[in-house]
Amino acid sequence: MTVYTQLTQEQRYQISAMKKIGHRQKEIAEEIGVDKSTISREVRRNTGERGYRPKQAHEKALGRRSKAKVQIGEAVWEIVEEKLRQDWSPEQVSGWLKRAGRPSLSPEWIYQHILVDQAAGGDLYSHLRCHKKRRKRYGSYDRRGKLPNRVSIEERPSLVEQRERLGDWEADTLVGKAHQGALVSLVERKSRYTLLWPVARRQADLVRRATISLLLPFVDRVHTITGDNGKEFAEHMQIAETLKAVFYFAHPYSAWERGTNENTNGLVRQYFPKSTNFSKVTDAESVSAADKLNQRPRKCLAFRTPFEVFFEHPPVALVT
Repeated sequence: MTVYTQLTQEQRYQISAMKKIGHRQKEIAEEIGVDKSTISREVRRNTGERGYRPKQAHEKALGRRSKAKVQIGEAVWEIVEEKLRQDWSPEQVSGWLKRAGRPSLSPEWIYQHILVDQAAGGDLYSHLRCHKKRRKRYGSYDRRGKLPNRVSIEERPSLVEQRERLGDWEADTLVGKAHQGALVSLVERKSRYTLLWPVARRQADLVRRATISLLLPFVDRVHTITGDNGKEFAEHMQIAETLKAVFYFAHPYSAWERGTNENTNGLVRQYFPKSTNFSKVTDAESVSAADKLNQRPRKCLAFRTPFEVFFEHPPVALVT
């Protein structure tokens, strides 16, 4: 029997973004950590005349939901605010509280607390993620040319798709304002552990050096890398040889084949919006952003953090 899960506003923006780039409902459900019936019901109930729009879908859902009245102690709210200021989402805070054995707080109740705080002049709202519509190019052929000796994702072992082991990575680059610099983004599929590094230009030699530098400390946990067909990955053979891994390429204009990376890049944009000049981003700033993402509990990981899963650490004890 499937169970319907209440969705947060953040998840609704993720649903909208993934629908636009062609993900199926099953893939969306897997990525955001809910049952596929939840996605089916969400789209069916909250799609309007102009299609599925996350803000309007969220308002519709709230309009149907009865407001629960609960008494929460001041100490719990202090913990909530502490986590929010660490850039945790309300859903992550809610799941972490439940896992820690604290009084249950729904994500929406936390959102309401943030709104009240904002109305009173507080700054909790400033730690929420900013979601913007993302445009993707579509085409019937690849205008960027063919990379030599590329290995298609069709040859990638099915084990990678199943997320049964650590060591299968997805690679991409984020481009800044006016194409000034770029950010190399690497995500491990099972744990969602993220590595980020700025490069002055989106050139193959710079991307190769950054990729190797990021992954070499974890070389025993690097089995495969899956990238897109951008020319910045032209030196994929050197990357694969150095890391003793196999480098695969998704089909052109098939971002859903690297869904973990695409979703993570959306989260990275909280720290580096599209107006960012990556040539001015420091190494320390990129590492700090990755650390924040890796220390957030994720619903798809049963509210463990990517750090815990990647390094197989026990959960951190709650400090009162």
